[in-house]
Amino acid sequence: MAKISPPIAPWRSVFLTHIGCMDSPLLSLSTVHLIETLGEPRVVPRCRTVVFRGMWAGMSVHPNNTAELNPCLYESDLLTITIDTRMEKTPDFFRSTANDKPHSGGGGLVEAVFWAPEARTQWRIRGRAYMIGPNIDSNVASPIRNIIGRYMRRTGEGDWSWSRELTAHFGNLSPGMRGSFRNPPPGTPRSRDPGAGLGLGQKVDDLQDEFARRYFRVVIIVPEEVDQLDLKDPSEARRWNYKFDGSISEAASWKTTELWP
Repeated sequence: MAKISPPIAPWRSVFLTHIGCMDSPLLSLSTVHLIETLGEPRVVPRCRTVVFRGMWAGMSVHPNNTAELNPCLYESDLLTITIDTRMEKTPDFFRSTANDKPHSGGGGLVEAVFWAPEARTQWRIRGRAYMIGPNIDSNVASPIRNIIGRYMRRTGEGDWSWSRELTAHFGNLSPGMRGSFRNPPPGTPRSRDPGAGLGLGQKVDDLQDEFARRYFRVVIIVPEEVDQLDLKDPSEARRWNYKFDGSISEAASWKTTELWP
């Protein structure tokens, strides 16, 4: 972890308050997707609706989560979602498509958009995405730990484990949602045999279930730019832009600019 803690983002408190008032914390996540058309590579946009799972190292723990939890030693301004690695969006989180069976890695550009109806505020968050997988404590994943660790603020002393945090995210899902990682491969024809152990409607109680954990990942979004558009009063709408300077140092800061909406 970094010895120099990053500054607390000026948008963090208001953002979490707005998201906390939502019935379901849904967001639209856009990525850049590479396809081939007539043998030529082509970059196309992709957007889908996903569930916000809290800030990395600071998720709200579900009462039924039986996972061993990390102590509260860190906090961050990093957003998290969970994904099935068999989905088409998985390669979008990586800067290249060379790794067809990714564990931990990433750096792909993303944009997340929330509409908080109670606050009548739109939040647009641009940055890079990194995937945390079962090899996160290995030497090969140390570059990813170093990248994410630079954005984590130490708040206490003690032992904190990356793989423990990953399992805690899995435990925070309902048994039915955990079971979705035992579904047939997403996007494949229904006429195709999904294979032994895979099928719809399963429930998973074992937090180390071999099939489900094989495909489960946490994706961490590192914000580089945040746009807040407040529409509570259309006649006095307000908008702020927050940009991070891109470095973690004693001089690191967020630049806040108020804009016309």
